[in-house]
Amino acid sequence: MNKQEFLSYSGLQAQTLDIWLDQQWIIPEETAAGVQFSDVDVARAHLIHDLKNDLGANDEGIDVILHLMDQLHGLRRAFAELQREIQKSSP
Repeated sequence: MNKQEFLSYSGLQAQTLDIWLDQQWIIPEETAAGVQFSDVDVARAHLIHDLKNDLGANDEGIDVILHLMDQLHGLRRAFAELQREIQKSSP
């Protein structure tokens, strides 16, 4: 989805999105057609909004939370890949 669609789905203001892009809290895909956002980006925007507004997390806290969540998701992907490889090699 393009930036306007993302803003509509996420409920963010353009200025807020620009700040979050600068902070690399949301990292859209760069394509030949321009910047493209995904459903994951929308979910992440909702999470950041909830962390800031509902839980009172400050910017430094959000940096840490997002970093830890990214590590967790990376480990889950690696573990899933390891499980597939083990299943392929077992008789």
